[in-house]
Amino acid sequence: MSIAEQSTTADRPTTDVDTTGDFAGVDWPAARLRVRNLRTGFTVDGIHRPIVAGVSFDLLPGQCVAIVGESGSGKSVTARSLVGLAGRNATVEADLLELHHEDARAFTPRQWRRVRGRDVGFVLQDALVSLDPLRPVGAEIAEALRLHGWGNRAARKARVRELLERVGVPNPAVRARQRPDQLSGGLRQRALIASAIALDPDIVIADEPTTALDVTVQAQVLAQLEARKERGASLILISHDLSVVARLADHLLVMRGGDVLEQGPAEQVLAAPEHAYTRALIAAVPGEATRGRALTPGSPAPSPRPPLGEPVLEARGLVKRFHTSDGTVTRAVDGVSFTLRAGETLGIVGESGSGKSTTAKLALGLEQLDGGDVRLLGQEWSALPESRRRALRRRISVVYQDPLSSFDPRWTVERILLDALRSESFTDPAARDARVHELLGQVGLGVEVLPRFPLRLSGGQRQRVAIARALAPRPDVIVLDEAVSALDVTIQAQILDLLVALQRESGVAYLFISHDLGVISHLSDRVLVMKDGRVVEEGTAEDVFERPQQPYTRDLIAAVPEFAPAGVTRSNPEGVA
Repeated sequence: MSIAEQSTTADRPTTDVDTTGDFAGVDWPAARLRVRNLRTGFTVDGIHRPIVAGVSFDLLPGQCVAIVGESGSGKSVTARSLVGLAGRNATVEADLLELHHEDARAFTPRQWRRVRGRDVGFVLQDALVSLDPLRPVGAEIAEALRLHGWGNRAARKARVRELLERVGVPNPAVRARQRPDQLSGGLRQRALIASAIALDPDIVIADEPTTALDVTVQAQVLAQLEARKERGASLILISHDLSVVARLADHLLVMRGGDVLEQGPAEQVLAAPEHAYTRALIAAVPGEATRGRALTPGSPAPSPRPPLGEPVLEARGLVKRFHTSDGTVTRAVDGVSFTLRAGETLGIVGESGSGKSTTAKLALGLEQLDGGDVRLLGQEWSALPESRRRALRRRISVVYQDPLSSFDPRWTVERILLDALRSESFTDPAARDARVHELLGQVGLGVEVLPRFPLRLSGGQRQRVAIARALAPRPDVIVLDEAVSALDVTIQAQILDLLVALQRESGVAYLFISHDLGVISHLSDRVLVMKDGRVVEEGTAEDVFERPQQPYTRDLIAAVPEFAPAGVTRSNPEGVA
């Protein structure tokens, strides 16, 4: 049954929700999902490790329950436990786990396969890992329909195009034929969302659904989720973006270390948080108001900025063309110029496909220019053969948008960092190990991650390792392509504070690419706004965000979800009157 055919909230039978604080003794519409004292742990090498301890909530028709917290807090494990995907070595227990009035604790794997997709749609966090790399995304979405007996082949093909268009994928007929590696991170994420809603399930669990999306596409996806809510669908939203949570959530759970520290109506929790951890989450959100301030409570204010130095990276008239399968030529980058000085941060913003990441690759010398040139530290860079560029590579580092694809999956974290330190001649193994530990500490990781492989890390942990790797050779320029997009707000705040501190101390320059306008406005000195491969506006961060001149820039800024909780401000994170 489609969402449109579902009865409205008012038509549902009611039930007494008697064990979830805010709802005690109140008659509500019958819950589609009831969870009481959910506990999940994992047994590894004979040792049982609890991850989630005592999660309880009800999910009602037309309601969004959001779960927020740091990486490793148990958010994603909670979501997976609710749909039978916790893993083979997981133990999932609950006093009550009721899905559509059935006891889900007794579901067999076959029953879960029947439920997933039809009754519950699941948008996973990591699109690159979740999508089959050998299959076009359209075929993967159609497969979800086929497995549940939906329509014939022609109908499924039409449905795939409709779904991709609905979630904001341009040229859906073309994109449906492409594999995940041919799509940007944002397009892959939208394909996952399309797959999750293909059968119009009345429950959608979305684990960081907008992490990889630019603000305008994020607005389209949020509008879709909001419309489904209005039509009676129920949502479980896992996100580190409190602006997204504020827009969609009715009920909010704040988790840390597997425990629920605070929960209640979302508006109440965000406006008047009771727990210090919740207040710290809110204070860590970057934006225009935080520019020049530390985001982490208790951190010292950034040291005064030294004068900017000489140009370290110069781009003049960059052009990059791509030939598509139908014979047309696309100018991914069309005449882009900029100068980046020592100690400066230049932010580049724009929609997915605007040319931001291609510009970064041209600056790094990873793509062949079709026009223009790049100079690094006053020397020829783009015109050099790779054999001559190799000696200079340590002077410019990069943090990619998708850290998993940039790591060798066979290497441990320790080997990844040691490889990045090859240019530093360590004669003392103890000094080398101390440098590795120093890098981990700078990005908020402990030494326990050293023997782990990338697939054994969370998305946020992988991104922190990528940043540590970029810092290792002490470069003059770091290109950061969505470097904090996978991080929760508190770790993001630590990384942003760290980047500011490192820049003040060493004079390193950042070319910072992000779809998160709050991050860009917090960190950047100057901003380039790109659209269709061209720079449509540039200026100081203050001018671009407070006095935008171009309609496109104004539209980007207007698409950002608002988040301004009463009583808690960046300068008053404790909410003290």
